[in-house]
Amino acid sequence: MAQAKTLSKAELKQLLDVTNSCSRYAARDSTMLLFTHLCGLRVGEVAALRFDDVLDANETVRDEMTLDAARTKSKRARKIFLPKQMQRQLQAYVSSVAKRPQHGYLFSTQKSARFSANSATQHLQRLYARAGIAGATSHSGRRTWLTTLSQKGVSVFVLADMAGHRSIQTTQRYVTVNDEMKRNAAELI
Repeated sequence: MAQAKTLSKAELKQLLDVTNSCSRYAARDSTMLLFTHLCGLRVGEVAALRFDDVLDANETVRDEMTLDAARTKSKRARKIFLPKQMQRQLQAYVSSVAKRPQHGYLFSTQKSARFSANSATQHLQRLYARAGIAGATSHSGRRTWLTTLSQKGVSVFVLADMAGHRSIQTTQRYVTVNDEMKRNAAELI
């Protein structure tokens, strides 16, 4: 099975532009996508998010959150740092929710209190297809996040910890080497 496509900045912008202009639930869908692209969350982790994960007692968007072990693939809790762009997106999304649902899930569907990991995977796949980005899957955001951080010089050890990987070899499989990385490396001489 081929690895999920790593998106360029232009492709991510295209994805968000199409999602924001064509999606009935643009704020929700863009927020889900950005959790994968800006925070490296797996789609199942995004589906399991609750309002209490992202909002503090004063209803202010947090700058970091903790995913408990039960909601991670590795069954180990990990801290997620929310960059400013993600915090702004979350604030806009939370403000767009008319009434906070009793079930507490951050993302719900018309028919269900929350997305399942499978339904979220299919939903994100449709968003990528609508934007015309071939080869992208629900895992593209996580791969793009790891590749971008690696390209900016973040140590593979830090990446592994942030991604919740036990082994740096797992993390290395996510990183796509591209011409910009090689060009930057060549300029280090």
